[in-house]
Amino acid sequence: MKRTLVSLFGAVLLSGTASAAEKTPARVPDAAELKRMTARFAPVELRVDLKALPDNEKRALAKLVQASKLMDALFLRQRWAGNETLLLDLLQDESPDGRARLHAFLLDKGPWSSLDEARPFIPGVPPKPEAANFYPAGATKAQVEAWVKSLPEAQQKEATGFYTTLRRGTDGKLISVPYSVEYQGELAQAATLLREAAALTKQPTLKAFLTARADAFLSNDYYASEVAWMKLDASIEPTIGPYEVYEDNWFNYKAAFESFLGLRDAAETQKLAKFSGQLQDLESNLPIDPKLRNPKLGALAPIRVVNSLFSAGDANRGVQTAAYNLPNDERVTQEMGSKRVMLKNVQEAKFERVLVPIAKLALPQKDQQDISFDAFFTHILMHELMHGLGPHNITVAGKQTTVRQALQAASSAFEEAKADISGLWALQRLVDQGVLDKSLERTMYTTFLASAFRSIRFGIDEAHGKGIALQLNHFLDTGAVKVNPDGTFSVVPEKIRQSVTSLTQQLMEIQGRGDRKAAEALLAKMGVVRPPVQKVLERLKDVPVDIAPNYVTAEELARDFSGPSADTAVKK
Repeated sequence: MKRTLVSLFGAVLLSGTASAAEKTPARVPDAAELKRMTARFAPVELRVDLKALPDNEKRALAKLVQASKLMDALFLRQRWAGNETLLLDLLQDESPDGRARLHAFLLDKGPWSSLDEARPFIPGVPPKPEAANFYPAGATKAQVEAWVKSLPEAQQKEATGFYTTLRRGTDGKLISVPYSVEYQGELAQAATLLREAAALTKQPTLKAFLTARADAFLSNDYYASEVAWMKLDASIEPTIGPYEVYEDNWFNYKAAFESFLGLRDAAETQKLAKFSGQLQDLESNLPIDPKLRNPKLGALAPIRVVNSLFSAGDANRGVQTAAYNLPNDERVTQEMGSKRVMLKNVQEAKFERVLVPIAKLALPQKDQQDISFDAFFTHILMHELMHGLGPHNITVAGKQTTVRQALQAASSAFEEAKADISGLWALQRLVDQGVLDKSLERTMYTTFLASAFRSIRFGIDEAHGKGIALQLNHFLDTGAVKVNPDGTFSVVPEKIRQSVTSLTQQLMEIQGRGDRKAAEALLAKMGVVRPPVQKVLERLKDVPVDIAPNYVTAEELARDFSGPSADTAVKK
């Protein structure tokens, strides 16, 4: 049965597919505690200057905001089969507890607190399912794995691919269901909106991408639209569709729906263009076995700096994305490379509202002067660039595979740690070669250390948080970071460089071997919060963990160009 639900996400069709939860946790927070929990996200108004955008492009952008809101509905369904029914119930609960729960639900796109190791905060909700809603209810990981191995190779690729769910057929046996079938209602609506936006824009590459992505939503073949996205060169930078695999904690196979809409900052984008030309040199000099290096990277490595206008789905829940590196489809990255998109206004908000206050409590006073937005911004860029370097397509036991498929659930945290640490390695190399100013060497390690405390607060059950815990513990074990008598942390300059190089090598070589057991063991041992780190985290209890964006310009755009809605919107 389909019911119309209008919420923060806009007018979308949501299907109530789940019954009440199976387990009730021993205790759930009341309204007062929920308010304290959600206060960890500092409200920030994100505004983008649209004055230079022609009227037709603004109208196209308004269509993209509408399409993006559909990604919220799809992402809710992908996270848990009970999400939609629960949201409908919360919308009708006018009590103080109900309002607080709705606010928390909308922040985290579900009933589990992302900053509290996915603890449920609503009565009757089960533990967060590791399989999300990508696999059949009642199936076990072992059953799915055994079924996949029983398939011919072509069907294995479909079953383990980004864009299928696994369900049970009428005979009770497992089958692969394309996203274009599983989510056909919302994807048909999104495709229509993308085509309407394509008809409005006068920018050829934007028109090409929107048309190709609309086709992909209906055909389930995303290759052409990923290629079109790589070639996109327009003032409007949309990223919309199924991308990241963090929600699939069984295998990291299945992509979750999301959307980023940004307006390009042409001046800042031009400043960073020089980095694209450095990637092959960095790849060719990685501190790993030369056999694991890629002698010829994909030809394209565009870098875009944008100001975020709107985000949805997996792109807007809990901790906010500051930058991203896509596509994840290994076919495209091997042939063409990947694109890095920097969300400058989001990064500025994180730096001012979160990182600077953390530095004042986690670092000694003499080191606080070395906290720099330029170092913060540049390392985030290098983190995204390094996602595209190192091992990706590998051979394990004589069979061609990918790092993601070989490491399975360990791959996300491992990849985030790899991008972080190799990003520092790459920045040091670029400083040594004179590509970057020598002054960055003074600020980048200290800024990264302060930012490590920022990221570890995301929770060690989250890929970025676990990855940063691994790195911080490695620094402590190698003497590259020390704990001062007052409990603050400092970089040890004479040891940090070698520590960064050794961990870069260790992580990439485990990836190159596709050694899942070694990856899992390293994460289990090092991806933990040790007592000296915990003491700093306790000092930070009054500092926001992240930001909660309010997309003011998108709201104005929707009001001015989408026309009045007969429905009532529920806002955070």
